[in-house]
Amino acid sequence: MGPLQFHMSGSSGDGPRSLTSALHERLRADILATRLLPGQKLHIAGLAKQFSVSLAAVRESLSRLVADGLVQASDQRGFRVSPVSLADLADVTQTRIDIEGLALRRSIERGGEAWLASVKSAWADLKAVPYHYPDDPTVHYEEWVVRHRIFHRALVNACGSPWLLGFRDVLHEQSERYRRLALRRAVGKRRDVEAEHRAIVAAVIKRDADAAVRALSKHFGITKEFVELAASRIAEVSGGP
Repeated sequence: MGPLQFHMSGSSGDGPRSLTSALHERLRADILATRLLPGQKLHIAGLAKQFSVSLAAVRESLSRLVADGLVQASDQRGFRVSPVSLADLADVTQTRIDIEGLALRRSIERGGEAWLASVKSAWADLKAVPYHYPDDPTVHYEEWVVRHRIFHRALVNACGSPWLLGFRDVLHEQSERYRRLALRRAVGKRRDVEAEHRAIVAAVIKRDADAAVRALSKHFGITKEFVELAASRIAEVSGGP
């Protein structure tokens, strides 16, 4: 992995806080995009020098990532990117099905026409960009990643529970890391992600909560299967068993 670039624009009265937040977002993005790999050590002094920030800013940023579940801290071993495992994948997937399925069901029950229009709009935006670069199926088209996150959030935005949405967002990020790792270590088998999303949207439009939750669960389950297929390759880069 080549050297990371870090740029701050503008100036405000809360400079140190803004700098820490920017560093947190950059490290978080690099972990989710698997530019920082599972198990990789995160050296405070090295990061401070790399990004031209204070040691305190790095420590606070890493502590926030620990709270997000993306980084682990140890008194003896310092900070490292949280490892991955098939057991954790199974737990994350099933919990996400439970939590996001509940949020989707409540959204269908409570969401009005404005919510339904937002789902259709997010779905149209997602379809308008490619899943990965045509010349390299192991690299995501970054705008697809952004729109994919917006699409899945739109599906559950009408659930009416900030707590439920908060738990859902944490699980989405954990799942995203596995999905991106699997794509990087792509196997021969291909999936029709657009068809999976289409099935979810069709059920939502009909306000068929049972069908929508089934389609969502199947979608997450297929992601899990693809990660499992790439498990040996993921272990090679994460230092896992």
